[in-house]
Amino acid sequence: MLIREISDPRLQQIFVTDVKVDRELAFADVYVSAVEGASRSADVLSGLESASGFLRRTLASRIELRAFPKLRFHWDPTPENADHIEKMLAGLREKK
Repeated sequence: MLIREISDPRLQQIFVTDVKVDRELAFADVYVSAVEGASRSADVLSGLESASGFLRRTLASRIELRAFPKLRFHWDPTPENADHIEKMLAGLREKK
């Protein structure tokens, strides 16, 4: 849906890393990251907030739930941290 149905340039080359829904189905915390890294986090989160109404309506029409949760977007630094750790390990391997 992010690729095919939203034309906001701020949301290009992003991916959802995790979604956590609370027990009452009041909120869905959506964790996202981008290929370019944290330098785009403000733009990406702003774009997602701007599109949140559309995303929620579209998802609610496709997923049968008694109440559809409000979407909250968060930046996920995990892919960047994993890349940093991988580079450190590669550097250690080269020193051997």
